[in-house]
Amino acid sequence: MMESERYSRQERFEPIGTKGQQLIQDKTVLIIGAGALGAASAEALVRAGIGQLVLIDRDYVEFSNLQRQQLYTEEDAENRIPKAIAAKQHLKRINSDVTIQAHVMDGQVEELEQLIPKANLVLDATDNFDTRLIINDISQKYQVPWIYGGCVGSYGLSYTIIPGLTPCLQCMLESVPLGGASPTCDTVGVISPAVQMVTSLQVSEAMKLLVEDKEALRPTLVSFDVWSNHFTSIDIEKVKKENCSSCGEGAVYPFLQYDNQMRTAVLCGRNTVQIRPAPPAERNLNAIRDTLQQVGTVESNDFLLSFVPKGSQQRMVLFRDGRALIHGTADITAAKSMYYKWIG
Repeated sequence: MMESERYSRQERFEPIGTKGQQLIQDKTVLIIGAGALGAASAEALVRAGIGQLVLIDRDYVEFSNLQRQQLYTEEDAENRIPKAIAAKQHLKRINSDVTIQAHVMDGQVEELEQLIPKANLVLDATDNFDTRLIINDISQKYQVPWIYGGCVGSYGLSYTIIPGLTPCLQCMLESVPLGGASPTCDTVGVISPAVQMVTSLQVSEAMKLLVEDKEALRPTLVSFDVWSNHFTSIDIEKVKKENCSSCGEGAVYPFLQYDNQMRTAVLCGRNTVQIRPAPPAERNLNAIRDTLQQVGTVESNDFLLSFVPKGSQQRMVLFRDGRALIHGTADITAAKSMYYKWIG
């Protein structure tokens, strides 16, 4: 009896009902990133009865995560359990009926080309725009909707991207300030109410798509600051570009091409990884220096910036074109994590 009542309150909500509940149970959602946004969204969807959940994350649980990443425990942090694995373990205790796949990996073109076409919906819970642009192109290529989300400090934003209907991420980049550069959560912090607000926005839109109620979707980009009490809803329909190379006629999906992907290389004999973002972007080293001085030791000149985070054995040297050398590791995944953590 108790099991049959599991989704009763959700089914009594008229826009979902028993038909919508069955649709939810028939669908697959891919969540890219199992940090604050990913963990919270995963829990909400598992409690709602999603049929299959696929999680991707390259990182492991640390004590600094516990303040806002609600699925994880001190034991996970002590044992440095990969987030995707820890999330799956906790989620299965919440709802054993949900099929959960957990992938401990850095989701790049090859990996996402395998996973996104099999999903009904993708939720963005990443920490960088390189991955988001790849998600955007693959989602457009295979006509899979995805929900963009991001937060830092007390600020957050979200937008639902429907291939063939809404502007895509590349359309938006030239017209809408999406906060894709520094600061990051590690440089200026983040509070859990901002995380929960973005999660609420993303999961609400996800449920509308899962029950196939597209008329209820929010057509605007929403941004907010929960600390300064600002809430903005922006109509960006007009930024959709007919000649967009990601979503327009004759789309070529530029961010799936090698020249437009971040490139990494281990430098021979130096215990150093070189990271080259694509396309190169001029960095304001003075602004980055001012931010990083709060969280480590910084030295700079007109050409580059050297940064050692507090308590770290690794050093990052950042050049004005965005290229970076991560000294103290030959692990490409660890080097990319450091780059995204401090540079965004």
